[in-house]
Amino acid sequence: MRALAVYLVLLLALPLATLAMLFPANVYRAQGIAALDCDGPGQVLMLAVPTILIYGAGALFAYRAGRRFHRLIFLLCLIIALAAVLNIAEAVHELYRNAADGECLS
Repeated sequence: MRALAVYLVLLLALPLATLAMLFPANVYRAQGIAALDCDGPGQVLMLAVPTILIYGAGALFAYRAGRRFHRLIFLLCLIIALAAVLNIAEAVHELYRNAADGECLS
Protein backbone atom coordinates (compact mmCIF):
# COMPACT_ATOMS: atom_id res chain seq x y z
CA MET A 1 0.00 0.00 0.00
CA ARG A 2 2.87 2.35 0.82
CA ALA A 3 4.50 1.67 -2.54
CA LEU A 4 1.29 2.56 -4.33
CA ALA A 5 1.14 5.89 -2.47
CA VAL A 6 4.75 6.70 -3.37
CA TYR A 7 4.19 5.88 -7.03
CA LEU A 8 1.03 7.99 -7.05
CA VAL A 9 2.99 10.96 -5.68
CA LEU A 10 5.67 10.43 -8.34
CA LEU A 11 3.02 10.30 -11.03
CA LEU A 12 1.30 13.45 -9.78
CA ALA A 13 4.64 15.30 -9.60
CA LEU A 14 5.47 14.48 -13.23
CA PRO A 15 4.14 17.81 -14.63
CA LEU A 16 6.27 19.68 -12.09
CA ALA A 17 9.30 17.63 -13.10
CA THR A 18 8.64 18.32 -16.77
CA LEU A 19 8.52 22.05 -16.15
CA ALA A 20 11.65 21.88 -13.97
CA MET A 21 13.60 20.17 -16.73
CA LEU A 22 12.35 22.33 -19.60
CA PHE A 23 12.30 25.80 -18.01
CA PRO A 24 15.23 27.74 -19.53
CA ALA A 25 17.86 29.54 -17.47
CA ASN A 26 17.61 32.61 -19.71
CA VAL A 27 14.08 33.13 -20.97
CA TYR A 28 15.11 35.77 -23.49
CA ARG A 29 17.80 33.63 -25.09
CA ALA A 30 15.33 30.76 -25.37
CA GLN A 31 13.06 33.07 -27.39
CA GLY A 32 15.93 34.08 -29.66
CA ILE A 33 16.45 37.54 -28.15
CA ALA A 34 20.04 38.50 -27.30
CA ALA A 35 19.25 40.05 -23.92
CA LEU A 36 20.33 39.48 -20.35
CA ASP A 37 17.99 37.84 -17.86
CA CYS A 38 18.75 39.54 -14.55
CA ASP A 39 16.13 37.66 -12.53
CA GLY A 40 18.65 35.09 -11.36
CA PRO A 41 18.13 31.38 -10.83
CA GLY A 42 15.03 31.84 -8.66
CA GLN A 43 12.61 30.91 -11.42
CA VAL A 44 14.43 27.67 -12.07
CA LEU A 45 14.94 26.89 -8.37
CA MET A 46 11.23 27.36 -7.66
CA LEU A 47 10.46 24.35 -9.86
CA ALA A 48 13.63 22.28 -9.61
CA VAL A 49 14.10 22.05 -5.83
CA PRO A 50 10.73 20.35 -5.15
CA THR A 51 11.39 18.05 -8.11
CA ILE A 52 14.77 17.02 -6.70
CA LEU A 53 13.27 16.40 -3.27
CA ILE A 54 10.32 14.36 -4.54
CA TYR A 55 12.20 12.27 -7.07
CA GLY A 56 15.23 11.87 -4.81
CA ALA A 57 12.99 10.43 -2.11
CA GLY A 58 11.27 8.28 -4.74
CA ALA A 59 14.63 6.97 -5.92
CA LEU A 60 15.65 6.15 -2.35
CA PHE A 61 12.37 4.34 -1.73
CA ALA A 62 12.58 2.37 -4.97
CA TYR A 63 16.23 1.44 -4.39
CA ARG A 64 15.43 0.03 -0.96
CA ALA A 65 12.57 -2.07 -2.36
CA GLY A 66 15.04 -4.03 -4.46
CA ARG A 67 12.97 -5.84 -7.07
CA ARG A 68 13.45 -5.47 -10.82
CA PHE A 69 10.46 -3.16 -11.34
CA HIS A 70 11.60 -0.99 -8.46
CA ARG A 71 15.10 -0.74 -9.94
CA LEU A 72 13.56 0.64 -13.13
CA ILE A 73 11.63 3.23 -11.12
CA PHE A 74 14.85 4.06 -9.24
CA LEU A 75 16.65 4.70 -12.53
CA LEU A 76 13.84 6.90 -13.88
CA CYS A 77 13.70 8.94 -10.67
CA LEU A 78 17.46 9.36 -10.70
CA ILE A 79 17.43 10.58 -14.31
CA ILE A 80 14.69 13.13 -13.56
CA ALA A 81 16.47 14.42 -10.44
CA LEU A 82 19.81 14.73 -12.28
CA ALA A 83 18.16 16.61 -15.15
CA ALA A 84 16.76 19.10 -12.63
CA VAL A 85 20.21 19.47 -11.05
CA LEU A 86 21.69 20.19 -14.48
CA ASN A 87 19.08 22.88 -15.08
CA ILE A 88 19.96 24.47 -11.72
CA ALA A 89 23.65 24.41 -12.65
CA GLU A 90 22.87 26.10 -15.96
CA ALA A 91 20.84 28.80 -14.19
CA VAL A 92 23.62 29.50 -11.69
CA HIS A 93 26.15 29.63 -14.54
CA GLU A 94 23.92 32.18 -16.31
CA LEU A 95 23.80 34.24 -13.10
CA TYR A 96 27.60 34.26 -12.79
CA ARG A 97 28.01 35.10 -16.47
CA ASN A 98 25.70 38.11 -16.09
CA ALA A 99 27.51 39.20 -12.91
CA ALA A 100 30.87 38.95 -14.64
CA ASP A 101 29.63 41.15 -17.48
CA GLY A 102 28.56 43.73 -14.92
CA GLU A 103 25.26 44.37 -16.66
CA CYS A 104 22.92 43.21 -13.90
CA LEU A 105 23.83 45.50 -11.03
CA SER A 106 21.15 46.10 -8.46
